[in-house]
Amino acid sequence: MYRRHVTGRWVLALIVVTFGLTANVSLADIEKARLDAIAADLHGRVNENKLSGAVVMITQNGKIQMEQAFGYQNVEEQIPMSTDTIFRIFSMTKPIAGTALMILYDEGKFQLDDTVEKHLPAPAAMTVFVAQNEDGSFETEAADHPMTIRELMSHTGGLLYSPPLSSGPIAEAYAKAGIRDKHNYTMAQTIPALGGIPLGYQPGTKWVYSISVDVQGYLVEVLSDQTFDKFLQERIFDPLGMVDTSFFVAPEKVDRFARQYSPGKDGKLARVDTGSFLKKPKFFSGGGGLTSTAGDYMKFARMHLNGGELNGRRILSEEAIQLMRSNQLPDAVPNISQTYPGNVFGLDFAIVDEPELYNGAPKGTHWWWGIAGSWFWIDPVENIIFVGMIQNSDVRYSIQTHAAMRELLYR
Repeated sequence: MYRRHVTGRWVLALIVVTFGLTANVSLADIEKARLDAIAADLHGRVNENKLSGAVVMITQNGKIQMEQAFGYQNVEEQIPMSTDTIFRIFSMTKPIAGTALMILYDEGKFQLDDTVEKHLPAPAAMTVFVAQNEDGSFETEAADHPMTIRELMSHTGGLLYSPPLSSGPIAEAYAKAGIRDKHNYTMAQTIPALGGIPLGYQPGTKWVYSISVDVQGYLVEVLSDQTFDKFLQERIFDPLGMVDTSFFVAPEKVDRFARQYSPGKDGKLARVDTGSFLKKPKFFSGGGGLTSTAGDYMKFARMHLNGGELNGRRILSEEAIQLMRSNQLPDAVPNISQTYPGNVFGLDFAIVDEPELYNGAPKGTHWWWGIAGSWFWIDPVENIIFVGMIQNSDVRYSIQTHAAMRELLYR
């Protein structure tokens, strides 16, 4: 049983209150001293060779408060970072994939409590992993209920990630099945293989970051009868004017594509580009396949903050927006990973529930980030959107950088 299911007229009533109050609040611009502190902090990280460069864009009440580039997109050739530099955004793809699926929710193609197997028959045979035998086979038990789309979209359905984001026998089985092999297989060729691999845990009992958003991308293809890349282009990117967001960087744009670096113990940056992203993949990863710019992602985030529309183009209903930014965790799961204290989870967004544990970011702020360090948040209390783009392979340092930005803005 879920605590926070809100449907029908209760959702609409909540939306009226939420968006009505937001529309009547007129907040002052962000203090210049805070913006200057953010700029100084990022300059320092670049000067210390911890980051090659960064692009930060901040808006409040739809007004740009900061749009600034720092450092270099290409250290070796000393090519400066630009506000239109293109980045690997990896898991910042996830909220976009969830938005695509919720477009189909608005069209009545599914309900959140539908079982996944209703629309993707392959997972019907799923059991739950118990142990691995000496011969490599799995001991399993029956799932106590089929995974639902709500669980799929909130990382509570029993799925794991493939290595290195997850480890162990189930993760290795994903890799062996070729799941997420972007260059050799399509989603239609690999996602159905999940039906033959046990779940990692009983659905609804844990929050485990997983390949579930890749499954969502495949579900979009099945429900829309379109390839995932075309659906995103026609239903999200074109309407929002996201001209530089794609599953690969076109040849004419390669000169704007940032390189990725790792800060070394010797005080120098080492180039460690992850993935080529220079040709169209076969597997359109909803979990981490897109490249984008700060400006493009800001358009996407503004649409969400505006209740599903931007510049007169409606992408999602207000009901769908409210569902995505509302806690969807089961009763058995009070919060998400300790890496993100004070957060719960909606539909493909983390959501701040305890601001004091998360650098003062207001309750209801929803956000996510990518493994190369890019990050964003949408703050519906202060009407602030923050988009930060970096290409850094030191995950711990990226998380520290994100926290520093929240601290400087809110504390």
